[in-house]
Amino acid sequence: MLRATSKRGETRILRAKDMPLATGNDPDKSGPVGAAKGAGGGPTSEELELRRRALESKLGSRRVAPGEGSDDKGTDTASGVAQAMKLSSEFIAGVLVGAGLGWLADRFLGTSPWGLIILLLLGFCAGTLNVLRAAGRVAENRGLESGKDTGRDKTE
Repeated sequence: MLRATSKRGETRILRAKDMPLATGNDPDKSGPVGAAKGAGGGPTSEELELRRRALESKLGSRRVAPGEGSDDKGTDTASGVAQAMKLSSEFIAGVLVGAGLGWLADRFLGTSPWGLIILLLLGFCAGTLNVLRAAGRVAENRGLESGKDTGRDKTE
């Protein structure tokens, strides 16, 4: 069922059998849709052509000129693979060092399995932090040097 309101403000409920079926053969005679002039009709070919030209000019200004990009496509792929290997080795090294130190701590201190669990989690966190630093997502920790030059402690 569908609730319809007429122009006079009358509300009535329409049932499926009361609604006309769209067959696709007849044109839509409902008239313009919305408040815009000529709404419901598609854009004219001139409007579409203007939009296409504007889009082409925007895309043309963003494209890289042939001389500006790298001449060798293999170099880009190789540098991407090298970056991936670097990031994955940073992460794996952090986890393995944490697990190794945890195992050693458990072996010599007799705290099995807590040393391995705690240091493995710390190694995971350290590996993740190393990956974020290597990818440039997290700033390097400079320790006391960063507090010297910022001027936060200065009073004027």
